[in-house]
This record gives sequence, structure tokens and C-alpha cells, in this order.
Amino acid sequence: MLAAILFDLDGTIVNTDPIHYQAWQQKLANYGIEIDETFYKSRISGRLNPEIVKDILPQLSPVDAQKFADDKEALFRELAPNLKPLSGFSELIAWTEAHQLKRALVTNAPRLNAEFMLDVLGIKEAFHTIVLADDCIAGKPDPAPYQVALSKLGIQAHEAIALEDSPSGIRAAVGAGIRTIGIASTHDPKILVEVGAFIAIPDFTSLQLWTLLNSMSEQDLSSISSGF
Repeated sequence: MLAAILFDLDGTIVNTDPIHYQAWQQKLANYGIEIDETFYKSRISGRLNPEIVKDILPQLSPVDAQKFADDKEALFRELAPNLKPLSGFSELIAWTEAHQLKRALVTNAPRLNAEFMLDVLGIKEAFHTIVLADDCIAGKPDPAPYQVALSKLGIQAHEAIALEDSPSGIRAAVGAGIRTIGIASTHDPKILVEVGAFIAIPDFTSLQLWTLLNSMSEQDLSSISSGF
């Protein structure tokens, strides 16, 4: 039986990528680096800031790299005062409550960003536990954050599903043994399936999602076909 749903935050609950993209564009322009959406999706989206900065701005010292990342995230928060969750999110939370499912938030977002978004969206109380990459031995695509979430919820991987929008997040959840649904808010659904999602949907209003969830709530997850 389905016991829990594990949610990513950026790009899954709320489509923050356009704002992150804008913030990265502005900050990298100071170094004469122009980026487009292809660059953003391949080099930035879903990765941890230390990895991104080391990759794109290898000349920065560790102290300067941290300051750059902090300044970029401060700009993101400045640009994002009016965030709204993806369509169908509140209905999904209500459904999990009606079915007495546990909920976890598993995110690579820096702590200040996560707290900011949860506050703006008014959803901090929606989760039984919150797992940040900062609190784990490694962030996504390592499975550690999802393994920590499973442990905190006291469940096994086969009792949960994860909702993720990025290839790195899907790799993390699948690596932890969790069946994962791709949210195609930021990446091509075909890519999400290729890296391990068993279906990819545009948002939480998807009939495919609700058909699947209702089936999962009534039987063992191991018996669910990926043919939905």
C-alpha cells in the first residue's frame, strides 16, 4: 500500500526555474558570461550551487564562490515574492490527508531559499518532515536525501512515490529505490522518463496522475504497471 509521497520543491511544487534562470543570467553577466535556456538546463538546473559555480567560474576562490552563490540566491528571493504552487497541488495535499499518507519535502534548495518558498507558499505545515541537502552527506543526484526522508518517515522505499522535475532529482529518488513521477515543468518529459521516471506529467491536475494514485492507494506498489 502507498504510505507516503515525497516532494521535491523547485520545479515540482512551484515553477521557480524562470526566476532562477533570470538570477543566474544577471549574476553571470557580471563575469561576461551569457547563458541561454539550453545552457541553464544542462549546466545549472537541478545541481548544487558549489558544483555549478566550480564548473562555470572555476577561477573563484572558495570564499568568493560561496559569496557569489549567496548573492545569487538573495537575488532569487528578491525576484520571487509572488510564487504560486503548480496547479492541483492543494488538491493533492488534501487527497493525501484524506488517505492518511505521510508527506516529506526533499530538496537541494539552500536553507534560506527553502524557508522563503515555504513561507511565501504557506505550505510549511504540509509536510511531516523536511530534508535539505545541507543536512545530508550529499545532495541530489546522490540518493542520500531520499534515504534520509524514508528513515525519518519510518517507511520502506516500496511504500512511497517521489515527485521530481529534474534529471538529478529523479536519479536521486530512483537511486533510493523509490518509484518516481516526473513533473515536466522544466524538462522534456521524454528526458525525465529516460533517466528513470515511470511516467511524466505536466502538473498535479493530470488525469494520469490521479488514476495512478487511486490505483496505488488500493494495492501493493510492486504490482503497479508502468504502462499508465
